[in-house]
Amino acid sequence: MTITGTLQEGVEGNCVLLKTPDRLYQLICGDRSKLKRNASSKVTVTGRIALGMMTTCQQGTPFQVTDVRPG
Repeated sequence: MTITGTLQEGVEGNCVLLKTPDRLYQLICGDRSKLKRNASSKVTVTGRIALGMMTTCQQGTPFQVTDVRPG
C-alpha cells in the first residue's frame, strides 16, 4: 500500500503521524531520519497497515513503513 500525506508529531514522544485527507496513520519502522525531517513535510510511504499491533502512541492507525520518499 502506498500513501501520501503530511508528517505530524504525535502527542507522545517519538511518535510520527501521517495525515491524509481521510485518515491519520501512526508510522512504524522505516527510515526515521526521513520521517523526522520536518514536522510538516509531505512524504509518500509504502508499507502495510498493522492492525492489532500494540503501540504507546495512542493516535492513528498503525502503518508499518518499508519505504519513504519526498511527497
